[in-house]
Amino acid sequence: MSEKLPLAGVRVIDLATFIAGPFTAAVLSEFGAEVIKVEQPGLGDPLRKFGSPSKRGDGYAWLSEQRNKKSVTLDLRQPEGAALFKRLVAEADILCENFRPGTMEKWGLGPDALKAVNPGLVMVRISGYGQKGPYKDRPGFARIAHAFGGLTHLTGVPGGPPLTPGSTSLADYISGLYGAVGALLALRSREEAGGQVIDIALYESIFRVLDEMAPLYAATGFVRPRLGLMTSNVCPHGHFECGDGGWVAIACTSDKMWRRMAAVLGREALGEDERYATSAKRVEHRDDVEAMVTAFTLSLPRDRVVETCNAGGVPTSPVYSIADIFEDPHYQARGTLKEVVEPETGEEVHVPNVLPAMSETPGRIESLGPRLGAHNDEVYGDLLGLSADERDALREKGVI
Repeated sequence: MSEKLPLAGVRVIDLATFIAGPFTAAVLSEFGAEVIKVEQPGLGDPLRKFGSPSKRGDGYAWLSEQRNKKSVTLDLRQPEGAALFKRLVAEADILCENFRPGTMEKWGLGPDALKAVNPGLVMVRISGYGQKGPYKDRPGFARIAHAFGGLTHLTGVPGGPPLTPGSTSLADYISGLYGAVGALLALRSREEAGGQVIDIALYESIFRVLDEMAPLYAATGFVRPRLGLMTSNVCPHGHFECGDGGWVAIACTSDKMWRRMAAVLGREALGEDERYATSAKRVEHRDDVEAMVTAFTLSLPRDRVVETCNAGGVPTSPVYSIADIFEDPHYQARGTLKEVVEPETGEEVHVPNVLPAMSETPGRIESLGPRLGAHNDEVYGDLLGLSADERDALREKGVI
């Protein structure tokens, strides 16, 4: 196993706020990139105070999602701040930002200005609607992206209102992953292509994962409705209540899986029954199929349903809460959760571990989200060479 991580020597400036852009930087940090997070003096990233506070005061989301980063403060609206930022950019490989389009340009820090300072800079720009298009100036968050990208329309029960999928910032995380992929691709081609701008709209990452919906609509005009517990084009494939009030997910994606399901139901003949033998036929007779599976799951407690289905080779999982996840032995065996000690308070903070798992250069969580400005002296002094007097003067002016 190599001690050197694949992104060792890569420096990232994280100018973004909340989740999408910072998540790009966090992923890169896990595999060795040095990430310098630039925040507004006195205020910091709003994510610091989002959600439930930890013992240190910053929120748990901050501790988890700003892992491995160094924090510096800098007011880009002041000329001295903009000049200092350009000096940082000159020493960097990647810049992540997710302001509304035009904001960086307004500060004199758009791509052209930064390219003049660092021709090889890779600039990851994530915004609600992207850097071009008639809606580019609209504000956007994950909830907006879910709605505009087509996911919210699919979420909920038939005839009911559209729901937020899981009350999570899914668009932020998917867009952040695309940002990391784009940054790595740009680094790979930098010798031939030079630096470049990566333009990601939050809604596009959601739209990208909607399987056959776009080609199917273009070909047939079909608009997929809300399906609630089930799935549109295969059956049985959904969530089923169990006898103890728990729920399971069952996924029969092929005719082979249906034959296994029929055996689990104790009715093997249904596997070859012409009414149910093919996926198309099962969808046609969806009510019958789902009624049979529901009768089976309601006859047993959740864990017994899972045990029976897995023994029969039918893909099944309990529908887990976070409490279930913390107790599950598979999560524990794979180290999907990581315990990291916050050094100031000694609090043991459990966070999602690094992904993906790599055999020779596995990523690391070296630290949780930093205190605001904790690395001002290190970055401005050691990296940029500002004296203590110069740093004190900038503090007095509110530049850092």
